[in-house]
Amino acid sequence: MNVRRRRISGIAVTAATALGLGTLSACSSDSSAAGNTDKFDVVASFYPMEYLAEQIGGDHVNVTTLTEPGQEPHDLELSAKQTAQMGEADAVLYLKSLQPAVDEAIAQSDVKTKIDAATLTKLEDHGNVEHDHGHGGEEHADEHAEEEHAEGGEHPLDPHVWLDPVKYAEIAEGVAKSFEKADPDHAADYRKNADALAKKLGGLDTAYKDGLKNTATKVFFTNHAAFGYLAERYGLTQEAINGLDPESEPSPARIKELQQEAKADGVTTVFYETLVSDKTAKTLAKDAGLKTDVLDPLEGITDKSKGEDYVGVMEANLKALETALGAK
Repeated sequence: MNVRRRRISGIAVTAATALGLGTLSACSSDSSAAGNTDKFDVVASFYPMEYLAEQIGGDHVNVTTLTEPGQEPHDLELSAKQTAQMGEADAVLYLKSLQPAVDEAIAQSDVKTKIDAATLTKLEDHGNVEHDHGHGGEEHADEHAEEEHAEGGEHPLDPHVWLDPVKYAEIAEGVAKSFEKADPDHAADYRKNADALAKKLGGLDTAYKDGLKNTATKVFFTNHAAFGYLAERYGLTQEAINGLDPESEPSPARIKELQQEAKADGVTTVFYETLVSDKTAKTLAKDAGLKTDVLDPLEGITDKSKGEDYVGVMEANLKALETALGAK
């Protein structure tokens, strides 16, 4: 069954994403919802979790996901059915802080095994424009950060950790250990699948290192600030038109700033993504004489995705970056 064409409940997608690098056939539709099968039932919050659950779980898991293909995961709201479904699962896999509705439902759920991907690696604060949400440049963001700290609020950590293959592999290892503990009868298979996945992610890391080692510029522009971990891993600089919120609108001052930076840093391309409007990216590109291309934050796989799964889309992202940055 092609997971990209099926309408899957929101909660299942998130959990599935959290878990989900595995085989697509392991993914269930609503007819075999979490808790109704004789397999290890996993609810994943969105695609990256779903992929892990499927890759590691293989034939032993039934994965449902809470975020439907093509749905923007940040805005997910859960139905009563999805919440109930989650309560019947053997495990739920999610990334805390990415989807508030999921966090709330999981906190109230009595699922035995709750796997928070955010605890399996170190999340970082990528600051600046990402927290700015369109009010201006870094100066405003710094003021905003100071205000937050003064009010005792936390500076939000960047949740887009799956876009760094090394950190994603750390999460995969934690998920594998949780599966082994929760379903010991199949622990050996989970370990074998996790090792195969680690090898795959290691290959992806090597490809990125080699492909981006020698480039004409290190700066790239994106629609929203999803690529902070990837940029940090491979020595690049991400400049986001919007903040961590993909729907926010940048200020005219921010647009002007980006136009000037494009000239100064030899930026050729403004990247947009498949799940949100490309209008702002195309306007900036036109005004600044730049090209546009897709850099996929892999929050969901759809028919527009340039790849069948996580690894395929990450490989397409690498090609797009190599072209935009002038890889030699």
